[in-house]
Amino acid sequence: MAGPDDRSLDRDAGPVVRPYALVRGRTKPPGEVLDVVAMACAVRRASPDPSELEPEHLAVLRLCRFPASVAELASGLDLPLGVIRVLLADLRDRGLVTIHWPHPGRVTDIRVLREVADGLRRL
Repeated sequence: MAGPDDRSLDRDAGPVVRPYALVRGRTKPPGEVLDVVAMACAVRRASPDPSELEPEHLAVLRLCRFPASVAELASGLDLPLGVIRVLLADLRDRGLVTIHWPHPGRVTDIRVLREVADGLRRL
């Protein structure tokens, strides 16, 4: 039973899990580094087995039904960028998402820059 000084228990939410526990302490995703402006999109023909994925993986897949940047996913799920990068790499390795990087000339597009800045502010 938790004592009054137990900081890992939130009375309303229940036990608190540190974000990196969600990805088993992994801090770097395998493969290519996922930049905050990289766009992730769920592969429509793939049908994941929910029993093989963590709830956080499924949440990322739901948000990736439409293309979303790494920053938008982190903000939408209220998780650190490092955790989102690991979750996306897991999904990419299973063929469940595709990752697209903006062309260097398009990074100066003010709309893209505003979207990224808005996503980072929401973090």
